[in-house]
Amino acid sequence: MPFQSTWSNLLEECDALGEEATLTTPVSNTPFQITDVQEHRIVIEFLDSGEKQPLQREQFETLARRIGDATNTFDLERLPSDADPYPAVLSLHPRFEIDEREGLIRESDEPGPSQLVQAPETETEHERTEPDLAVYADALLLTDALERHDVTDLSGLETSTLVNLYTLLSDVQRNADDLRQDVADILLERIHHDQPIHAQFGSVQQPSREYRSLQDEEDVLTTLEDAGIPRERVTSVDSSKVDEALEVTELRPSDVYEIENREYVRKADVHEEHKETRLQGLKDQLAASDDSEAAELREEIDELEARIEDLTEFSPAQEFHAE
Repeated sequence: MPFQSTWSNLLEECDALGEEATLTTPVSNTPFQITDVQEHRIVIEFLDSGEKQPLQREQFETLARRIGDATNTFDLERLPSDADPYPAVLSLHPRFEIDEREGLIRESDEPGPSQLVQAPETETEHERTEPDLAVYADALLLTDALERHDVTDLSGLETSTLVNLYTLLSDVQRNADDLRQDVADILLERIHHDQPIHAQFGSVQQPSREYRSLQDEEDVLTTLEDAGIPRERVTSVDSSKVDEALEVTELRPSDVYEIENREYVRKADVHEEHKETRLQGLKDQLAASDDSEAAELREEIDELEARIEDLTEFSPAQEFHAE
């Protein structure tokens, strides 16, 4: 395909980005933004230094040609240090993608993901609704409890208050974990090549983890013996088999176990009706409240959200010359 067509498509992709869309260089992981798209170059600005750099059309063409010459892949380590932004911008084109795990940029007929790591979503104004989720209700109750009690001095709280806090914390943790797993299942389908995806409050990626389970025990022992490892070296006492043996002997558990009693707190029951009553009271109070205290609370929430945005903004880096 002639590079002019590739270049035109790339300029269109750059033009379509939002003003705050952030990309990151694949080698140095330096964030930058595209500030200007021109006929023969793309101008970027590095977020950490504020330095601007024009990326020339000819250098993109050189990179695309090298990718094609190397069986549609190119080793990112071969790039000059100041050429790191080029593959990041080129990956906006649907035919180019970066594989950070392998350290490559490749060309494919199938559209792939780009190095766009942060693109603020455009939020439309709509009325906020209450989600039908257990974690939402428990979190609201927990927030109310935390506001009404000084949890910086737990030892000064009454026992009943501590029981309520523990119960709510336990419920929030359980329900949040359930929802977190549901969210993770969907994200697994959208993350590609361990490429981090950044959003307002954090980032996620898809690392891989190896899980092992032994094959048939006798087959394993035979394989190891054939390799010169005696089975006595890898066999050990199995606690489940010891328990079975205790049931048919007169031995006591203390004869074969080191026993230590540890005390802990466990949630024994949840008074759902009291939680629902208190929750409904909070909802009614928030819905009907127009006093200065409610207005002050809304202002505090707005200020908190603004602080969170400032604290979680992604800010974690120059021209590619043909050899």
